[in-house]
Amino acid sequence: MNVAVCVKQIPDPNLPGKLDPQTNTLVREGKLVIDDSDMYGVEMGLQLVAAAGGGEVTLVSMAPNNETSGLRTALAMGAEKAILVSDEALAGSDALGTAKVLAAALARAGADLILAATESTDGYTGTTPVQVAELMGLPSVSFAKHIEIDGSQVKVQRQTEAGYDDVTCPLPCLVTVTAGVVEPRYPNFKGIMSAKSKPVEQLTLADLGLAADQVGWPGARQEITDVADAEERKAGDIHVDSGDGTESAQRIVAYLEKLKVI
Repeated sequence: MNVAVCVKQIPDPNLPGKLDPQTNTLVREGKLVIDDSDMYGVEMGLQLVAAAGGGEVTLVSMAPNNETSGLRTALAMGAEKAILVSDEALAGSDALGTAKVLAAALARAGADLILAATESTDGYTGTTPVQVAELMGLPSVSFAKHIEIDGSQVKVQRQTEAGYDDVTCPLPCLVTVTAGVVEPRYPNFKGIMSAKSKPVEQLTLADLGLAADQVGWPGARQEITDVADAEERKAGDIHVDSGDGTESAQRIVAYLEKLKVI
């Protein structure tokens, strides 16, 4: 059982983020960390390989400056190897451009199953994984809260607002996982040390056969024209009832009617 996991390396969310004044996009310089949401996919992949009795987990990532810090964290968890796509021409790529790069890299991995987070914590588009599946001609299942492999198919409990749906999908396929699918393990000292020697294949656009005008700023179908600070939270409306509470109840009902809640 070979599983590929899409891993995004992002600026440390515990530090103040910076925007490029020219492009209004997030500055991605220095050390990057693994997106917390991708830790669940890595752990799920490791558990599925263990349950299958053999195989390996391959990480696939796209990041600037040949950055591997986040990948090393996932390798320390137990993944066997990684594929990193890094090229200056990728700067400014939108969700579809990113999907094109990941799809080309994943094709080299030859995985039975591809796992990804439902969305990244620095972008929140939630569209890249299904775009990858479409580009690769694979079926996809989103919002998985439980995954099992049964022969040549995968069984997924797909989370919904009302509970979950039982979905069966043939392999190979792509599945996006929710934060509650598993509890990610912490890398131990042995894993951290072994991660330093695990292979990370570094690729460029040319290696993937992609043209520069398909990705980056030339290929992007969106542009951030302006960024503004979020509106400060205003103080709530405080009402002190002068009687038995009837007046307050009437005000609450009137307010809910105004919001068209009732």
